[in-house]
Amino acid sequence: MSTPPDGLPEYRVLTGPDDAAFCRRVSEALAMGYRLHAGPAVTFDGERVIVAQAVVWGG
Repeated sequence: MSTPPDGLPEYRVLTGPDDAAFCRRVSEALAMGYRLHAGPAVTFDGERVIVAQAVVWGG
C-alpha cells in the first residue's frame, strides 16, 4: 500500500499518558505500516508521565 489507510496522514504524532493504551496505539500504527520517526518525547505533567511519538508512513 503506497498511502496510509483510512485517509490517515503520512506523518502523525501520537500523544498520551505512558500506559498500556498508548503502547497499543503505537503498536497498531506500526502494524499498519508506519515506522517510528526518532525517539519519543517524554514529560511529566505533575501527576503522570506524558509521551509523544512521531510515526511516518512507509519506507
